[in-house]
Amino acid sequence: MLSNALVIAILAVVLFFALRGSIKHLAGEGGCCGGGDSVKKEPDKKLTGPIIKTTIFKIDGMHCENCSNRVKRTINRLDGASAKVNLRKKEAVVRFEKDIADDVITKEIEDLGYKVTECYGKV
Repeated sequence: MLSNALVIAILAVVLFFALRGSIKHLAGEGGCCGGGDSVKKEPDKKLTGPIIKTTIFKIDGMHCENCSNRVKRTINRLDGASAKVNLRKKEAVVRFEKDIADDVITKEIEDLGYKVTECYGKV
């Protein structure tokens, strides 16, 4: 009987700390995705041609610098696109020197596990 109570008590403590960490993660507090605050920012990509359009992608699911770096790195791998990702605003501002459909960028972001909630051109 005593060993059952001890096991239940230990499980309750483990569950408490697991839930507390999950709640912080989902609220965007503390480190997540293996990144936390110690992650260096992804460098900006310089485009060499004229900018033909700029589009803003609103993104749900980014919680830390590692998340924004993943989005920026993925977009910057595309030829003719350069992204600046703002974690606080939950958005990526993408400049294009080649004609790339917004659906292509949306798919790249969503393949990472994030959700594009809105996208619109910037004047």
